Amino acid sequence: MLIIGIDIGGTKSATVIAEVKEENVVLFKSRIEFLTLKTPKKTIEQLIFNIENQLKELKISIDEVEKIGISCGGPLDVERRLIMSPPNLPGWDNVPICDIFEEKFNKKTFLMNDADAGAVAEWKYGVAQGYNNVIFITFGTGLGSGLILNGQLYSGGSGMAGEIGHVRLTDGGPVGYGKNGSFEGYCSGAGIQQQINWLIAAKKQEGIYKEWFNKKVNTKKIFELAKNGDDIAIKFINKVSYNFGRGLAILIDILNPDIIVVGGIFMRNHELFKQYMNKSLKEECLTANLKHVKILPAKLGEKIGDYASICAALNGKE
Repeated sequence: MLIIGIDIGGTKSATVIAEVKEENVVLFKSRIEFLTLKTPKKTIEQLIFNIENQLKELKISIDEVEKIGISCGGPLDVERRLIMSPPNLPGWDNVPICDIFEEKFNKKTFLMNDADAGAVAEWKYGVAQGYNNVIFITFGTGLGSGLILNGQLYSGGSGMAGEIGHVRLTDGGPVGYGKNGSFEGYCSGAGIQQQINWLIAAKKQEGIYKEWFNKKVNTKKIFELAKNGDDIAIKFINKVSYNFGRGLAILIDILNPDIIVVGGIFMRNHELFKQYMNKSLKEECLTANLKHVKILPAKLGEKIGDYASICAALNGKE
């Protein structure tokens, strides 16, 4: 079975064409990634252009494709098949994304929250295979979670379960998901960037200067600095890690999962997170719950979004 997968992110988007065989085998035949453009119209046009080129290069007719899956950060209205103003996709207001692709390609199209789709992907193909209670956390431009509870995907009454990024950790602090001091504000690419900017401004006011203060320092760079032993960067990452543990503790004590799988920034830098994340977890979690749970980086690595889009096609609601 041939499937077209579309992964729409706040920073990057991608299209894949994959063959799904028996026994959960996915063979990726083509992939194109690009920086998400400024408007939904331009991004959708680029997605369509890429898919047409991929089909042409592979000499595959659209008639050979079974369906299309779309993985995208929430909030979504899966019943009405709409993208509904995700905080990290400005301008994407009530976009009828499935209708657009169905009209273009005449193929049934399914929409799924990226965290839900990521949870299914790691549960079926990744490190969470064999577990009944799984939390998958996206840790990219934004922060969200997908839930597998008692062996089933749990989406909640309105399809928006797992929006952990919206939970407030402190009364003030960096803004994420439209809320000061939210989990997403403290632990997401966009939130960390805010904190980097504050850090540099504060150090300069204290009369402390480093060469990198005068350069454009993004989330990727601050982790590189920490890995290379920069003392200020290390202290900064320790604070991020500690707050990440605080947020995880809420999920652990409410849901008592077997395993938490984390993608994105944590996946790429998990060794830097361990010490202060674990310190926070020990302070906040019930001992039995913490002893039971495993916290691991996503096994699917940078392909998690590709697998998620395929899982959206295979597991999306009619």
